[in-house]
Amino acid sequence: MSTPTSPRPVKLIVSLLAGEKQLITAAAAELSRAYGVIDFISRCIPFTMTDYYREEMGEYLIRRFITFEELLPPEALPGVKKHTDQVEGNYTGGAGCRKVNLDPGYIALEHLILATNKKYTHRPYLGNGVYADLTLIYRNKSFRPLEWTYPDYASAEIIEVLNRLRERYRLQLWERKGRGGVGLSGA
Repeated sequence: MSTPTSPRPVKLIVSLLAGEKQLITAAAAELSRAYGVIDFISRCIPFTMTDYYREEMGEYLIRRFITFEELLPPEALPGVKKHTDQVEGNYTGGAGCRKVNLDPGYIALEHLILATNKKYTHRPYLGNGVYADLTLIYRNKSFRPLEWTYPDYASAEIIEVLNRLRERYRLQLWERKGRGGVGLSGA
């Protein structure tokens, strides 16, 4: 029989998508007030893999990823998703269309999980109307896409960013272990 253990804390990551850099900056500042110091901001990455958001948000969109210094328990993700939905609501245009799309998730040593309000076969329910999307798994020293991974998250550019963030997270866990906190045991 196995013995239940508490999970390691995880690294909160948010994808911010908008047509204007200043909207991303403003939304990131709101998230920082809720989740603390932002310890990483990616460069602006053109969002070109799909036109899914074109009608609602415009044709030329950019994405930035941010992460936060403070690690969170993985079970905090549904609350984070509900909060990011509220922040999106602060940035609407005519007819209630979003000007900013915020996709929260977390980096763990084993995988990247995104939060979504849309259920699907590969998305287990977390609670509060939120589902977990297992987007990438970590195997053979890199994140790897799955058959349902969004094409942009499967791109070499984004996987490279996420691999660097995973390494940053791994070092945070190592530092916590040195201070007597939850660390890398079982990694």
